[in-house]
Amino acid sequence: MKYTFLIISVLGLASCVNEPEQALEQLDKKSAREVTLKTVTQGDSVLHITTQHIWYNGEEIASKSDTIKTGIAPQTWGTVDTASTLSKVPIYVTVQ
Repeated sequence: MKYTFLIISVLGLASCVNEPEQALEQLDKKSAREVTLKTVTQGDSVLHITTQHIWYNGEEIASKSDTIKTGIAPQTWGTVDTASTLSKVPIYVTVQ
């Protein structure tokens, strides 16, 4: 029983060893997807811009940009906090 616990402990510690992280600029773009999210405020509107580039075998095979336009303040029935704008809403990304 002691040896089993020792072996599990050693394996657990060995699995915690992390490889050093690479900066995004240093990653190989031979086969990759780059997605850029940007928020721009124009007057009373907020533009949420998504730009995507896809590389395969060193060639850029696709590139696309999408824009979603929203009002600067959320439209609600209740009182609106004037300090909150849609340009400061957190961005959540799902990768599948």
